[in-house]
Amino acid sequence: MGRALRLAAEGYGRTGENPSVGCVICNRDGVAIAEARTADDGRPHAEEIALEAAGEAARGGTAYVTLEPCRERTSGAPSCSERLVEAGLARIIVAIRDEHPQGAGGLDRLEGAGLAVEVGLKARAAHALYRDFFEHAKSGFS
Repeated sequence: MGRALRLAAEGYGRTGENPSVGCVICNRDGVAIAEARTADDGRPHAEEIALEAAGEAARGGTAYVTLEPCRERTSGAPSCSERLVEAGLARIIVAIRDEHPQGAGGLDRLEGAGLAVEVGLKARAAHALYRDFFEHAKSGFS
């Protein structure tokens, strides 16, 4: 998770209205095989980039993600939580839950699909990283 947080911090302020997320994917043997951060301007998302790089080697593996994988996308494209399920990952470790309405609920989808989900690893560092994003998102909540 430390590496994922460093990746996310590298993109801070460069992802438009989207948060800069870091994602590290390990294969079923625990070896890191792909990593990414949210692209400049906010698309593609970190999970999407890392999954593409990992390919089939992600099957049965673990993803370390700094923020809850999104439940839905404004573009209508498959969400990060959907992509993680489709990739066949076995376990998702997330630093913190997303407070944004479109992000929140991604963990429920992952758990519903039978993936093991853990939340809270390095949560304090993640909260510091996403404080501004959450404040901005809350101001737009109805």
